[in-house]
Amino acid sequence: MEYPPSRFRPALFLDRDGVINVEKNYVHRIEDFEFLDGIFDLCRAAAERNMPIVVVTNQAGIGRGYYSEAQFQTLTDWMRARFEEERAPISAVYFCPYHPEQGVGEYRKESFDRKPNPGMFLRARDDLGLDLARSILIGDKASDIAAAKAAGVGLTVLLGADVENVTPDRVVASLHEACDFLFSRELV
Repeated sequence: MEYPPSRFRPALFLDRDGVINVEKNYVHRIEDFEFLDGIFDLCRAAAERNMPIVVVTNQAGIGRGYYSEAQFQTLTDWMRARFEEERAPISAVYFCPYHPEQGVGEYRKESFDRKPNPGMFLRARDDLGLDLARSILIGDKASDIAAAKAAGVGLTVLLGADVENVTPDRVVASLHEACDFLFSRELV
């Protein structure tokens, strides 16, 4: 099903590290960024259905002082350009640089945006006019699933091994499997 380019559309929410790129602990340089196999196919399928692609990512590396917001933004701009080249534009990127225990200076605090809290999803809903109940999240951690469920995201997909204390709607072993599950039939 294709959605009209109007308000209250479902979105495809993606975590970044472990879903878009290979998890390598605090990736913040282009030369260390490695796209996961299948990410562009998945996102093209969403884009073809007029589903906004929204990245929601905790970035505690900023809060811990491992890299700056400017470095994160440089990498994000490069990543978004690659998605544009692949005909799968990212509509928005939301990130939370705070950490309640390990943050340094102004970054040491609780944040409603830090997953497992739903803040980034709710901001995306309000900013982009999204229908969260018909939206999809693909994440690789329990905090991704918990945040999406707390926000009312209708379908949660866990990429990778099953995680304790989390109940995603679906567990997949690869992004290709996720794409087949989500877009090979009229699910959304």
